[in-house]
Amino acid sequence: MVNQSLNSTPQSERLHIALFGRRNAGKSSLINALTGQQIALVSDMPGTTTDPVMKSMEILPLGPCVLIDTAGFDDTGKVGDLRVERTREVIKQTDIAIIVTDASSLDDEMRWAGLLKQANVPYVTVLNKVDLMKEVPSTLLADMAKRLGCDVIPISAQNGTGLEVLRQTLAGLMPESDKQSLTGSLAQKGDTVLLVMPQDPQAPKGRLILPQVQTLRDLMDKGCIAVCCTTEDIDSSLAALREPPRLIITDSQVFDIVEKKKPAGSLLTSFSVLMAAHKGDIRFFVRSAMAIDRMTEQSRVLIAEACTHAPLAEDIGREKIPRMLRQRIGQGLTVDIVAGKDFPEDVTSYDLVIHCGGCMFNRKFMLSRVEQCRRQGTPMTNYGITIAHIKGILDKVSLP
Repeated sequence: MVNQSLNSTPQSERLHIALFGRRNAGKSSLINALTGQQIALVSDMPGTTTDPVMKSMEILPLGPCVLIDTAGFDDTGKVGDLRVERTREVIKQTDIAIIVTDASSLDDEMRWAGLLKQANVPYVTVLNKVDLMKEVPSTLLADMAKRLGCDVIPISAQNGTGLEVLRQTLAGLMPESDKQSLTGSLAQKGDTVLLVMPQDPQAPKGRLILPQVQTLRDLMDKGCIAVCCTTEDIDSSLAALREPPRLIITDSQVFDIVEKKKPAGSLLTSFSVLMAAHKGDIRFFVRSAMAIDRMTEQSRVLIAEACTHAPLAEDIGREKIPRMLRQRIGQGLTVDIVAGKDFPEDVTSYDLVIHCGGCMFNRKFMLSRVEQCRRQGTPMTNYGITIAHIKGILDKVSLP
């Protein structure tokens, strides 16, 4: 659970730009040049960057970004192999990639370009350190572009040559926003929206959790009238309104309570369902929830949390959902739990993966998990969809 101000951009909502290249290709220097700050450690010694390093920045014309500096993909030895594997993992959360090279050899670069293509990550290559060259032959750039399958931009991180071209090229590679606003078509300008936010032990004292903050900001940006209350205050909040709210957004844990009190003309959804649509594939999640009906006590479920918070009493992922599943299916049901970026490479042994809303992950990272489950034939849903299905009201929940 993360505290965010209403006007800050969480890292999970920023464009993730990762730099890949061999050791000493100039990735860290390029990050410093792009940002105009010395935020990445630069050294002539190969292998200075050992683990992926993330830095949130505002870069025109791109807007809020996360720049990811990775270890050289030509690192060697046991430790080097681990560093390369961590670099490979970065691809899962990369929106746009920059391959940095000095053109001394393109074999490694071509292999990594293939990995980016396989992951559907748009990328550009920069020929770095052109300040050390007398001239840059156009035939060299054309050959590199043909072999790597992308634009090649000659740059110098030292004197700034080509940086503006690179920024504009990156802007052109930005994925078209298939991310509708959090509430999508469920709420429009002028609509009254009631947000039901239980303050249980999982709610941080004096703060709101990130999905609540993001939903509030989304409604404010749309010009909606947002009214907030706890579960205990639903009746009085509804009575204070001149008309029933267009939409009620609730915590998934109290779906059934809110559904019984909901005015007939109001739509109902949850913060978790909104996050599922914003970050993942909501239709796939809904279809996957039907797997619960086919489970037996011999089935296995994997619950995945995006954040690594210390669980408190009645944790939704670690206690409440497992208890609800076992009450429905049987006490012999196996439930495994992973958190953060821990996620099995093979999920075929599971009958269902149940993921949290993923507010700490960017959409690219969440979709990589969705695609893995789809490819391996394992259903995947999320907390809110699971709870609504178990409580028998999924057909009454509005999807964005």
